[in-house]
Amino acid sequence: MMIDTRELVVRGGYGGDGCVSFRREKYVPFGGPDGGDGGDGGSVFVVASSNVADLSLTGRRKEFVAEDGHRGAGWRKRGKSGRDLTISVPVGTRVLTKTEAGPETLLVDLRASGQRCLVARGGRGGSGNVRFATAVNQAPEVAGKGTQGEERHIVLELRLVTDVCIVGQPNSGKSTLLAAVSRARPQIADYPFTTRQPVMGVMPGERRDYVVAELPGLVEGAHLGRGLGNAFLRHAVRTQVLIYLLDGSSVDPLDDLKTLDKEIAIYEGLSQKPKVVAVNKIDLPEVRSRLPGMKESLGAVLSELGASAFYISAASGQAVLELFSKATAMVEQASSEAEETAQPRLAVFRPKPKR
Repeated sequence: MMIDTRELVVRGGYGGDGCVSFRREKYVPFGGPDGGDGGDGGSVFVVASSNVADLSLTGRRKEFVAEDGHRGAGWRKRGKSGRDLTISVPVGTRVLTKTEAGPETLLVDLRASGQRCLVARGGRGGSGNVRFATAVNQAPEVAGKGTQGEERHIVLELRLVTDVCIVGQPNSGKSTLLAAVSRARPQIADYPFTTRQPVMGVMPGERRDYVVAELPGLVEGAHLGRGLGNAFLRHAVRTQVLIYLLDGSSVDPLDDLKTLDKEIAIYEGLSQKPKVVAVNKIDLPEVRSRLPGMKESLGAVLSELGASAFYISAASGQAVLELFSKATAMVEQASSEAEETAQPRLAVFRPKPKR
């Protein structure tokens, strides 16, 4: 089972204490202090890795503590710093800080492999007595203590980075459609809620490969906790295009479409996503006989959504390529628009000649 949320306590290591020491050599009179500083405590980092699939690598541990710094020594030797602790998470993980006083605050969004974030800084090492020597106090017998490392309560939340997400009601054929366009092998059965967690697959394209994800079934009232709820919709927030998959053999596909769009619109960040509607199972004779009336009833709703409709059979592959050709074209268009928006406008200065 995919683990996509995790609450952790992270703490940096303690800084090492400074050392009180004096030079005691036969031919060095009045050697003076030579105690070294303590080493700094290790810090805790969260790093995104493309080799990690979910947050299960954190195991059952709820507390991650970096190594403490070592104490300083004579001859002005600085103590060894504590080793940093690295927590590997999947690409697309959001790191939020949690406090008792207020709501969770986003610390960083790890969208690229290798991107890292400091979540708990280690404590500083204490000063050795050599740093306390003055003209008045030439033999100090005090040293600084290391400070405590930073402690934080953080929440790791995984949001998949995909190009296309297939959403629909239970038993609409989402798993069959994903298996038809990629090498993914999701569980396929004739009972509802076969898919209980997001399943990803890679679909080869002419320009590049596209990541396609299938989400668990949405039912009416999912935002109230019915069925499997709607928490898994977080994985659709970063997708470029949504495919609404309808069951053509349903009693009322039009009502299914309205219910699906209502649940999607309630979840924050999904209402403005580009959409494509696909009616599945047209290979069945009873569905084929209802197609003219179905197209007529869906027409008004499709114009409101600004979406085009495809009538497909995921089992036989009929019109599946046409559906995903449209979806990938919309992905490329959305990506190009996002790049244009992200490019900063450069200020151009045109100095005028002096009169």
